[in-house]
Amino acid sequence: MVLAGWLLAGAALAGPTILVWGDSLSAGYGVDAQARWASLLERKLKSQADPALNRWSVVNASVSGETTAGGLARLPAALARHQPDVVLIELGGNDGLRGLDLKAMRNNLEQMARLAIKAGAAPVIFEMRIPENYGPVMTSRFQKAFGDVAAAVKAPLVPFFLAPIATDRPRWFQDDGIHPTGEAQPQLLDAVWPTLLPVLKAPIASRKVAAP
Repeated sequence: MVLAGWLLAGAALAGPTILVWGDSLSAGYGVDAQARWASLLERKLKSQADPALNRWSVVNASVSGETTAGGLARLPAALARHQPDVVLIELGGNDGLRGLDLKAMRNNLEQMARLAIKAGAAPVIFEMRIPENYGPVMTSRFQKAFGDVAAAVKAPLVPFFLAPIATDRPRWFQDDGIHPTGEAQPQLLDAVWPTLLPVLKAPIASRKVAAP
C-alpha cells in the first residue's frame, strides 16, 4: 500500500508530456541532439516561471525519412509507452516528395490525430509544403490537406514552420538544401511556439479537442 502510494505520487510529480512525432525536420537530421528544435523546446519550457509550463517534458520520437503511413503504424505503441498529453504531428513532407497518394496521406494524418485523442492527448497538426516545381495544382492540394485534417479533428494548425528560413537557403540549410542547420533550429521553435503555447496553458479538459 505504501509502495502504491509512492508510485502514484511519483506519477503526479512527473508532469505532462509532449510527444514530437515527425520526420527528419524534427529528428534533427545532421544537427547535434541538444541543438534540435525539440530539445530547445524542452529547455524553453523548463526555464519558464509559469508552473503551467515548466513541468512539461518533451519526448522526441521523430524518425528521419518517416512517412504518414510509417508514423501511423508506429503511433499506437508510442502512445501506450509515453502516455503523452500533447502530440505534435509533423509528418507528410516525405509523402509529398515521394509523390505518394494525397488522399492516403490525409487519411493517415487524421487517423493519427484521432488515435492521439482516443489516448487522451491533444493533437497539433504541422502544415507542410512541397517545392513549387511539383506544379501549382499539386502544391495547393498538398498544403490544403493539413488544414483540412486540423479542421476535421478541431486541432490547432502550425503554419509551415520552415517558412521563416525558406527564402535564404544558403544561410539556413545544409548542403542538401532540404534540412535546416543547427543555427536555424531556434527559428523553427519560434515558428511553433505561438500555436503551441495556448495548448500547453489550456486546462486539460479543453485540450481534448474532438471525439474520435
